[in-house]
Amino acid sequence: MYARRRRTYFAMMGGCIGLFVLAWGVVRLWSVPVAVGMCVVAMVIPPAAAMVANRRGPEDRWWDDPSGDPKSDEWWDELDGKKRGR
Repeated sequence: MYARRRRTYFAMMGGCIGLFVLAWGVVRLWSVPVAVGMCVVAMVIPPAAAMVANRRGPEDRWWDDPSGDPKSDEWWDELDGKKRGR
């Protein structure tokens, strides 16, 4: 899953850079408003790419990891209805 998220992130960021380069290297010669529109679209891609890259999958069990604070872990286990075998 991590490799797929990473590939998707780099594809999205590559598309973002491609849009900027195309907009100001080629498209602006024919239409500046279209080039500005392409840059607006490219501006939205990085936050979306960050959300895709940092999304947790169903197999990522990050919520079960102990925090390192025994009191906090005990409290969360009690809330989750778990019993720790010590």
